[in-house]
Amino acid sequence: MFTYTFGMEETLAIAVVLLLLGRYIKEVFTILKKFFIPAPVIGGIIFSVVTLIGHVTQTFEFTFDSSLKNLLMLAFFTTIGFAASLKMLLNGGYAVFMFLICSIILVFVQNFVGVGIAALFDQNLFMGLAAGSISLTGGHGTSAAFGPLLVEHGFEAGLSVSIASATFGLVAGCMIGGPVGKRLLAKYHLRASDDQINHVVENPDMVEGKLTKEEKNIDEYLLFSATCYIIIAMGIGHFIILGLSALNITIPSYLGPMMVAAVIRNYLDFSGRKIPLHSINVIGGIALQLFLAIALMTMNLWELSALALPLITILLVQTVIMAAFAYYVTFRIMGKDYDAAVIATGQCGFGMGATPNAMANMETFTGANGQSPKAFFVVPLVGALFIDFSNSAILSFFLAFLPSSL
Repeated sequence: MFTYTFGMEETLAIAVVLLLLGRYIKEVFTILKKFFIPAPVIGGIIFSVVTLIGHVTQTFEFTFDSSLKNLLMLAFFTTIGFAASLKMLLNGGYAVFMFLICSIILVFVQNFVGVGIAALFDQNLFMGLAAGSISLTGGHGTSAAFGPLLVEHGFEAGLSVSIASATFGLVAGCMIGGPVGKRLLAKYHLRASDDQINHVVENPDMVEGKLTKEEKNIDEYLLFSATCYIIIAMGIGHFIILGLSALNITIPSYLGPMMVAAVIRNYLDFSGRKIPLHSINVIGGIALQLFLAIALMTMNLWELSALALPLITILLVQTVIMAAFAYYVTFRIMGKDYDAAVIATGQCGFGMGATPNAMANMETFTGANGQSPKAFFVVPLVGALFIDFSNSAILSFFLAFLPSSL
């Protein structure tokens, strides 16, 4: 068998090529756009299929330098920490807080359901996390970050299962949102108010799921400032991880920088000082795309074959539970009105895939039934600023206390 090891530079170059290839394919096959499949996922999976062929035929094998992948992961999660603004949560009001609570409850439900079904199939319990909030609420970014951690905990297929589950969730979330909203409208005789029907959205950026930008134009100074914030948070966070390790306390490597970033953000918020958040998000987005490409092109697809039945079972049950949760829990907690129905529709995409899926569900639904400015404010605010932070903290708890088997 021919074996080749790619160095850091070669690994990065291949990741960029695959990212560009994924973008091209996404433009050609519009169905991939419809379901918001990320470009690095497309390119990365294509390369992993090539490595699968080499593995099955025993003709070639590739290994990669993972140091840059780890650095990109830390940078991405550090930028998530900078988004966790307590001040914005308080300013968002009761609705934002309650939807965050709904989303956190869903995280626990997805993990308990996944772990429970994995136990029924006598599988590694970490498989339940991979097909739980790691991939569903978390999406591909969290999947690529936590997959290797699952491998470290003894679940060899952790990355492959997480990525496969996240891809399934993107499609399933778009499919169940509309029917849930339609059923709520019919059962409770809901309709948008006349103001909502005739409402012209004043902030199109919010409807597209984009938060208000603190700076309109990015220049070298803003990018340098954002880079400094990220690197300082990563450095301090690393020393925290080392200190805890000396006390025999083990936590994921990304958690220290993420917490430090959150502290810095909230200190600056309450002291009235600005932070180049948009520039930080741009850097985080670039880090995420490259990280995803590297993570997916190194994925071992052959690890999925033995897990097909239990994995499919978990994902189908998770889909039913997501629809039921949005219908029976989120709708009621959010007020049992038209806005609550739109939010429930959005959460089907949000809880099974990503915030863009939620926005797509809500745009389609409100396009036929009337606008809901409240929903278009609440859902992206929680999705962009708070749920990744909360989900990562909860998953760290599960990783620390969950055994691999019962």
